[in-house]
Amino acid sequence: MISRWTLAVLRRLAGLPYPVLRRVGEWAGLVLYWAVVPRRRIARTNLRLCFPEIAESERRRILKAHFQYFMRSFLDRFILWYQPAERIRDLVRVHGEEHLAAAGTRPVILLAPHFVGMDAGGTRLTLDRRMMTMFSNQKNEAFNDAMKQGRLRFNDSVLFSRQDGLRQAIRLMRQGVPFYFLPDMDLGPRDAVFVPFFGVQAATVTSVARLAQMTGAAIVPCVTELTDTGYVCRLYPAWEDFPGDDLLAATARMNQFIEARTLEMPAQYLWTHKRFKTRPPGEPDLYSRSAAAATGLS
Repeated sequence: MISRWTLAVLRRLAGLPYPVLRRVGEWAGLVLYWAVVPRRRIARTNLRLCFPEIAESERRRILKAHFQYFMRSFLDRFILWYQPAERIRDLVRVHGEEHLAAAGTRPVILLAPHFVGMDAGGTRLTLDRRMMTMFSNQKNEAFNDAMKQGRLRFNDSVLFSRQDGLRQAIRLMRQGVPFYFLPDMDLGPRDAVFVPFFGVQAATVTSVARLAQMTGAAIVPCVTELTDTGYVCRLYPAWEDFPGDDLLAATARMNQFIEARTLEMPAQYLWTHKRFKTRPPGEPDLYSRSAAAATGLS
């Protein structure tokens, strides 16, 4: 449970020189790796499913590094939420802003998969423009409030919950507000199709393709990498001929892009999420204790 006192301590930590904060995050990540057994089991299952061809020792190395990257990004959020804008500019470099400018007056969806740097990239982009994004309410009220206030610091940005639906997003997109959209969580079977993610059928929302069909939006991928000295937020050229007439093919194309970026930095994808929780009819739960025991991951 994160208390307001804990948040105050984390806010003070954010003022440390970045090399020191990085070391604190790496140490905390190793503690988290050993302490949070359920999340470690989920991540091990995901890595086994997505990378069956690599040795278990290599998957373990990726997993430990992931927890370190995750905790570094968690501590860095308090820079994003409380430190001056100039420090954020120094921390997060942006490459490829010309791809956003090239969209002109079209609505824009910034497709931002769940890599550990996603908060840093999103916050950095709000320093220069009004943006909007969705969020999932957190169980911890103090942390939930801090997150919402932190993400709304700059340029009258807009934050709305997944329960609000997409009507507000469509209206603002048509007014020229880019939509920072996180498309790759398993939210259940509603509005989702099964398409491969590293060869495993994954329930994937069709929202990106449907929004593009409704609004004519340009899809500009945005992936943020955590480095030793900060973050690099990369914007990619808008996808051509997207989504087309086939929502299934368009959604599969999105997953293929996320796969390619994951291969570039495998330890930075959010492996602790149950990406394959929803199964096609007749398929077993991949995260059950019996499934873990069958593969030696219990």
